[in-house]
Amino acid sequence: MSNEETKPDYVSMEEYDKKYAYKVMGILAGLVLTVMYIEGMLTPSLGSIQETFVSEHITAAQVSLVLSMYMVGGVAITPIVGKLGDIYGKKKMLIITLIIYAAAVSVTGFSPTFTFMVISRTIQGIGLSVMPLGFALVREEFPKELVPKAQALISAMFGAGFAISIPLGSFVSNEFTWRWTYHSAIPFVIALVIISWLVIKESRFKRPEVKIDYVGAISLAMTLSLFVFALSEGATWGWTNIKTLGMALAGTIILVPLVWYELGYTKKGGEAILNFKLLAIRNVLVANVVLTIAGLGMFLSMQALTYRFEYGFGDSILKTGISLVPFAVGTFILGPVAGILVSRTGVKPLSALGAVLSASGFLLEATLPSYLGVLVYEFLIGAGLSLLNGTLINFIVLTVKPKDMGLATAMNGTFRSLGSSIGAPVAGSILATYAIVLPSGFYNYHSIAYTYIFIIAAVVFLVAALMVPLGQEVLGKRKGKASMQPEITTGKVVSPKRA
Repeated sequence: MSNEETKPDYVSMEEYDKKYAYKVMGILAGLVLTVMYIEGMLTPSLGSIQETFVSEHITAAQVSLVLSMYMVGGVAITPIVGKLGDIYGKKKMLIITLIIYAAAVSVTGFSPTFTFMVISRTIQGIGLSVMPLGFALVREEFPKELVPKAQALISAMFGAGFAISIPLGSFVSNEFTWRWTYHSAIPFVIALVIISWLVIKESRFKRPEVKIDYVGAISLAMTLSLFVFALSEGATWGWTNIKTLGMALAGTIILVPLVWYELGYTKKGGEAILNFKLLAIRNVLVANVVLTIAGLGMFLSMQALTYRFEYGFGDSILKTGISLVPFAVGTFILGPVAGILVSRTGVKPLSALGAVLSASGFLLEATLPSYLGVLVYEFLIGAGLSLLNGTLINFIVLTVKPKDMGLATAMNGTFRSLGSSIGAPVAGSILATYAIVLPSGFYNYHSIAYTYIFIIAAVVFLVAALMVPLGQEVLGKRKGKASMQPEITTGKVVSPKRA
């Protein structure tokens, strides 16, 4: 039996350095906070970016590429980075990821054309690898008692990142243009690279024999890119135009050999990007599908709410950013609460409640309420998203074996990115379809567009609420007995998880 197989699933609280654990939790929280700051600060500036490149005739659907191509890049890169983390160590890949991310962030602010910005944003998608690598480090290195708290803290930083970035980013963008939102973030990224390198220890679990599924990653990214571009350009080209239909058809056609290849790759013992042995575990499947919906809803709502404030209510960039704060506050407040409660209540009650809260918020937004109503309902949406994101990840990290954690969290990152990358162009394409061109050459948008967007979001979150109960509880009083999980890499059956 190899050393990897004899290592315990968890270290015990008695023999663990708690000070180190809290340092790592702080660093990982800081990393997520910084990444979300960089992404969140851009949201109130979507209209400004569209106007910056007005000579290129950029529409609302096309500007959504700034958000969606970041996610497409993450779809292609995150599974590869996660697998490299399994092979060479999570810390090493975390440092490399941060260096590449810092470089991409540095050049994006200087984008001379919209095309250049989209390309640099796609490379910037490697930043999405930070969260899966962080979750894997926590699951491998922390005592079991600390895992839910660490997951909730990291997830809560999504809300904190938005709570800080949206007003601050909108202020910087309003006073110094959106380019300075990028310039101002560079020192923080560099500082976190240095701190992570000095403090974090390398993970115990390494698997140098693992092969990387480059074909699957590239094919999946190509499929998603074609769908995203079809959605982004459909309103401009026409939804029945041969180019729009051709892109959508090409993306669909690539899916067939992709699934066939991934099935064959898995049967041969390889670890496919879409690993069907891993997806055969009920909790992994439920978590990935539901978190895909959460990603879709988050990016769909951020683009729709931004345009609603800036064009529907006529807000400035600064006021738009401030108006989005309730959404961010909702995600921030409920994250820590979820971390405290989830060990007692279990995952399913809080996750289902989160999905219902978000669905309710979207349904209320679809009524096109007053300004105050929009602020209240966006808080509900953010709170629901925080409950869902902060609790459901436990379905994966408390079910999958440690040596498969890099693969599991990377695949989860892929599914999140799939939803997120579709959310923004769906919102953008609906807005562009109902765009009203003003005499100045700029755009306004018919109110029915917002109604359609929010109804779509409400429906998908109701589907998520119905799917959550299908999982097997891993926390709380109704926790199921530890089941025999398949050894993903060898096909063997391993013993139940140790407490």
